[in-house]
Amino acid sequence: MRVGVPREIKPDEYRVGLTPTAVREYVSHGHDVLVEAGAGIGAGYADSLYVRAGAKIVPDAEAVFAGAQLIVKVKEPQPGEWARLKSDHILFTYLHLAPDPAQAEGLLASGCASVAYETVTDAAGGLPLLAPMSEVAGRIAVFSAGETLLKHNGGMGLLIGGVPGVPPARVLVLGGGVVGMNSARMAAGLGAEVVVVERSIPRMRELDNMFQGRVLTRYSTQDAVDEEVLKADVVIGAVLTAGASAPTLVKREHLSKMKPGSVLVDVSIDQGGCFETSRPTTHKEPTYTVDGVVHYCVANMPGAAPRTSSEALVHATLPFGLLLADKGLDALKANRHLAKGLNVLAGEVTHPAVAEALGKPFADPYGAWA
Repeated sequence: MRVGVPREIKPDEYRVGLTPTAVREYVSHGHDVLVEAGAGIGAGYADSLYVRAGAKIVPDAEAVFAGAQLIVKVKEPQPGEWARLKSDHILFTYLHLAPDPAQAEGLLASGCASVAYETVTDAAGGLPLLAPMSEVAGRIAVFSAGETLLKHNGGMGLLIGGVPGVPPARVLVLGGGVVGMNSARMAAGLGAEVVVVERSIPRMRELDNMFQGRVLTRYSTQDAVDEEVLKADVVIGAVLTAGASAPTLVKREHLSKMKPGSVLVDVSIDQGGCFETSRPTTHKEPTYTVDGVVHYCVANMPGAAPRTSSEALVHATLPFGLLLADKGLDALKANRHLAKGLNVLAGEVTHPAVAEALGKPFADPYGAWA
């Protein structure tokens, strides 16, 4: 199969869909790999490294889309990319369609098959292709929160770890999944007082054992959220409903009661955000303030560490990508976990949570696949 790697064009996005090491694996399976010139530069991979791995460098995205059957990306396709997708394309990337009906319409109109990293599952029902970026995002969220708390960035002027005799920041993490656990780990490591609000009792037991009492846990209720949000100096939104929009946990009415200069970091912004006042921002203009509360809602947080993020992502996606390249759409019949990642096929929505979120009919393509 001909595999294409276009340069990411979302603002401040420097990750790349395949590293040179991954290209070599595709080539060893007998596939041709087309890489857009400069696609890996932002992550530190020169075109010469791709050539050495066996790829062909093409001048622009048009050449990638025209010449490849399997398109491997990082972020969701932008409007200019929708127009290049055809019915014989397989798109393998993050999609996050639930809060993005315009993108969904673009993919449906193209007729392509779109497999989303964030809905591929593993044998335990986890999300193995979302996990590495969740790990990066959870850790970056704490560093970003600490920087945003500083006075010159609009925060209250609080050092996240405090100093002897001065208490540290209180960090509230909403959700104890991969993002939440990594956020709690980094915040506790910096010396913050950390509370995780989570609705899974088994997960809270895991966190309690993991942190040995260093991190407090609370069962997620409206009362718990109301109380902890008002105590917090930093709130990190780390909730996820696979394939669907994130639930709204922090309402506009909370903000006027929060500490002036406190910080909200919405890691769920790709899925629509879990704060009512969230809207996507970029690394160049990452924050805005509502009712005295600073919001950090960068939609591609892992893009700030493109080298680490690209390598971590490729390690997770490579087995599934090779399966798609080796078998085409028959790979979905061969691997029920990969089949769960199919979101769009031949102009129809093929993931139930995405269909429900978009108000579209669900066309079940799996049958015996799933």
